[in-house]
Amino acid sequence: MSDLDLAPPAVGLPPETEELRAEVREFLAKERADGRIVPRCDVWLSGWDERFSRELGARGWLGMTLPKEYGGHARGTLDRYVVTEELLAAGAPVAAHWIADRQIGPSLLRFGTEFQKQRYLPRIAAGECYFGIGMSEPDSGSDLASVRTKATRVDGGWQLSGTKVWTSGAHHAHAFFALARSAPVEDGNRHAGLSQFIVELDSPGVQINPIRLLTGAHHFNEVVLDGVFVPDELVLGNIGEGWHQVTSELGFERSGPERFLSTFPLLVALVGELSSAGDRLGDAGAREVGALVARVWTLRRLSIGIASLLSSGMPADVPAALVKDLGTRYENEVIEAARLLVDVPPDPGAEGGFARLLADAVLHAPGFTLRGGTNEILRGVVARGLGLR
Repeated sequence: MSDLDLAPPAVGLPPETEELRAEVREFLAKERADGRIVPRCDVWLSGWDERFSRELGARGWLGMTLPKEYGGHARGTLDRYVVTEELLAAGAPVAAHWIADRQIGPSLLRFGTEFQKQRYLPRIAAGECYFGIGMSEPDSGSDLASVRTKATRVDGGWQLSGTKVWTSGAHHAHAFFALARSAPVEDGNRHAGLSQFIVELDSPGVQINPIRLLTGAHHFNEVVLDGVFVPDELVLGNIGEGWHQVTSELGFERSGPERFLSTFPLLVALVGELSSAGDRLGDAGAREVGALVARVWTLRRLSIGIASLLSSGMPADVPAALVKDLGTRYENEVIEAARLLVDVPPDPGAEGGFARLLADAVLHAPGFTLRGGTNEILRGVVARGLGLR
């Protein structure tokens, strides 16, 4: 695929995945019936449930594309896609394993040493090892080349000092990938001299401070690295190649179904509310809901195509940025439609109901654009891919 081609291949899900889909749906229906899970919006951020993650691991639904020698199941990318979209559509609590399964596992497989693969991948596939991402910083935001966390060479490894922010789940996670500057900028090339390190979050010198949402919920964190020692065996990939590594990782982060299915439980509840309203919806409301449903299928088509690209090792950073930008805008439009089309009672009511889903989505919406890059940064990536900047 050339840099100017934003369209991923038109890939459909093979018929044999429907058996897997039915199996996942049956499992989720039982979990709901037993009261173990309740549908929520934005579950890949807010739904931390280690029991649920271990259950998925036991069923072979984590680490699905990893080789069997590392505890994986050597299944196809599209099999994993089916499981992922079913979990998100059901509003199931996937946050604990989310980052580890989505991007840490594939990155370790591509860039990690044998020691690192054996150390982490089997536990990731079992739903027993949880990771965060140490990219963003207080003054760098989505401009990753401006990171100021410094990595200094010391005997036997590296010493990291700096601050990372918006680190989802760091207060629960076992480790995170930290992007740091290991060499000064030369000749104005900010992309050179960056490296990635695996920081185990119980290491001396790591301080984790909560960044609470408007609701008071604790999902994001500030992670302060005060002279944290990282041994050579936990350097990810090659020193100085962090920019290449982290941009390939962003393809996994920006293009998945979570970019347009975080509010899907709300969309389902909205359709239910409007169906019960009958003719009161009116033609304009019907058109709006129909457009939302059509767009989610379009975004899904794009996302599946990118999953196919990533599985073949091809670059997908530009189309992934497009999906993330379009998905973020789409999810906010779902929220606006729900607010305008339904008279919402002042009391949100029980978990899983329309009003509660809407309330959670509204409170989480400001964070949609932060995760994986702001819309402005993503549009710049797309414009450069088109040769417009």
